[in-house]
Amino acid sequence: QVQLVESGGGLVQAGGSLRLSCTASGRTFRSYAMGWFRQAPGKEREFVAAITWSGDGTYYAASVKGRFSISRDNAKNTVYLQMNSLKPEDTAVYLCARDAGLGRGGALSDYVASYDYWGQGTQVTVSS
Repeated sequence: QVQLVESGGGLVQAGGSLRLSCTASGRTFRSYAMGWFRQAPGKEREFVAAITWSGDGTYYAASVKGRFSISRDNAKNTVYLQMNSLKPEDTAVYLCARDAGLGRGGALSDYVASYDYWGQGTQVTVSS
């Protein structure tokens, strides 16, 4: 069983920064790509960013590209999301997830259904 625990959320003013962390249990963390998603009240879960198992490949949603940066430390079983130049529309619960990696030859995915384990999420609120 894999457990993912997010931390680092909070309240920040527009233009500010936050760094989210997601720590995974188990020894297989380094074998899987990981992703960050977000969900605002009344909206569908939305892809934010993903990173390959080695950390040498990343993929971002257009809405966050150039402002957010995903990284990982396999020695610490942790994936990070550095969020800069935050906007009120970034307000959401942010969740990390493990990519099941089935049938895509290592290509990163922005589909919710591609991910098999999810954390509980951490709230990010950006005030205007």
